[in-house]
Amino acid sequence: MTIENNHVVSLHYTLNSIEENGEKSFIEQTNPEQPLTFLYGVGMMLPKFEQEINGLTVGDKKSFSIAANEAYGERVENAYTQLPKEMFEQSGMPPVGAILPLQDQNGNQVAATVVEVAPEVVTVDLNHPMAGKNLQFDIEIVGNRPATEEELSHGHSHGIDGQEEH
Repeated sequence: MTIENNHVVSLHYTLNSIEENGEKSFIEQTNPEQPLTFLYGVGMMLPKFEQEINGLTVGDKKSFSIAANEAYGERVENAYTQLPKEMFEQSGMPPVGAILPLQDQNGNQVAATVVEVAPEVVTVDLNHPMAGKNLQFDIEIVGNRPATEEELSHGHSHGIDGQEEH
C-alpha cells in the first residue's frame, strides 16, 4: 500500500542541516521504539516533506533535501521583540536559548527563542528555530495504514495502530 492522503504514516528519520560549506550538522533523529507518526495530507508536515514521501511503501528508504525557503523559510534579521517581565511572573524568567510557545495577533502559533534576559524584559527571536536551514532527511517508512474515521474527524493520528488516547 502506498502513502496517500488520509493515511497514518510512521517513519524513522535522521535530520541534518546542510551548512554553507556543504557539511552536514546533526539536528535530531527518531529512536527505534518511537517512530514519527502523523496523518498524511492534512498539513501537519512540511509540504515538501510530504511530496518527497508520497507513493512510498513500508520498507522504503529515501534521502532528500529541502531548501530553507521550502522548509521553515529564510531568517528575517530584524524579527526580535521584547517581552515584559510580567509575562513570566508565574513561570519564572526563562534561560537564554529556551524556546517559548507564543501566539501572534491572528492566533498563529510562534516558537520564539530567548536571546537575552534583562531585569525588565526578555528579548526573543521570532524566527522559527530552523529558519534559514537547508535540511537533509534520511527516512525509512515503517508503517502506513488508512486513517480511522475518528482520526480523520480529529485531524491527527492516534498512533501507529490507531489506539492511542489523547
